[in-house]
Amino acid sequence: MKTVSVVGARPQFIKCAPVSRELRKNAEEIIVHTGQHYDVNLSQSFFDELHIPNPDYNLGVGSGTHGYQTGAMVKGIEDILLTVNPDIVLVYGDTNSTLAGALAAAKLRIPLAHIEAGLRSYNKDMPEEINRVLTDHCSDLLFCPTETAVFNLKKENIYQGVHLVGDVMYDALLYNIDLAQKSHILEQLYLEPKTYILATLHRPSNTDNPDALKRIITGLSQIDNTVVFPLHPRTRKALETFCISLGGNTLATEPVGYLDFLKLESQAAAIVTDSGGIQKEAYLLRIPCITVREETEWVKTVEDGWNILVGTDTDLIVKAVQEFRPDKEQRQLFGDGTASRKIVQILEEQ
Repeated sequence: MKTVSVVGARPQFIKCAPVSRELRKNAEEIIVHTGQHYDVNLSQSFFDELHIPNPDYNLGVGSGTHGYQTGAMVKGIEDILLTVNPDIVLVYGDTNSTLAGALAAAKLRIPLAHIEAGLRSYNKDMPEEINRVLTDHCSDLLFCPTETAVFNLKKENIYQGVHLVGDVMYDALLYNIDLAQKSHILEQLYLEPKTYILATLHRPSNTDNPDALKRIITGLSQIDNTVVFPLHPRTRKALETFCISLGGNTLATEPVGYLDFLKLESQAAAIVTDSGGIQKEAYLLRIPCITVREETEWVKTVEDGWNILVGTDTDLIVKAVQEFRPDKEQRQLFGDGTASRKIVQILEEQ
């Protein structure tokens, strides 16, 4: 079996790593990196730390408008698929790289598998929501991380090729959590465990809206704890463009590698984020998560009481950090940590 795996952004590198390990036991894998994340701390460091083989192709697309970025990726991926002629194309998650890989494969009638299928926020203002829906409707195999994802697909009359396998990010976390505890990031930043808040921000609805961004930053600045804030390049640029200053309690850093970030997550008092993947990791690590969005695709983390949605309301952000203390029992929402093995077994049976 010859597979092409299309990746391009930090969450996809994390998801690809455990699947790639399983695939390469018996199959040929060709990795295409679109170059959507090109900062070394958001790209190459993840390949190194997660022991992902270097990409066979790097399109180097970089940043740009959604149309430009997706179009350039489709063209580049199509050229590679015509050259490689794989048996199946794997795409991950919900980025422009995901949609571009899906469109290129579907147009060439190459079987397509979507890993992390069926997620829905039901907010079409999110570019990721458009990418998810279109990719699912192009896919031949849909690997769902949760029962909710399967149910979402049924509501859209997608039944064929749907498999509930669990979440590959859980596989990655279990594989790497012991390694992450050897990280010295806390010592390097002069932090004590459970005394700081970890914050991340990258979604355009927050970073490209100066009012929303200012409300979030104001909320973070009013927290008594130190706020550790690895700055996504988009967020750093937005702060500079809109002349928004971080609070004196905020420790801004460059983006950090996966193992360092896992260590920061696991030792935080709470996490403030707009990232879907970090909501999941917070749940799995039993860290209170405060999500600066109005909705989430990971609804069960909210229903289970370990994640709270506060939007961009300054007062709600501060109140949640001060008062949100989850104490409910957790369920096995994301499978048993063997999603990658199940995915590869299904692929081999096709």
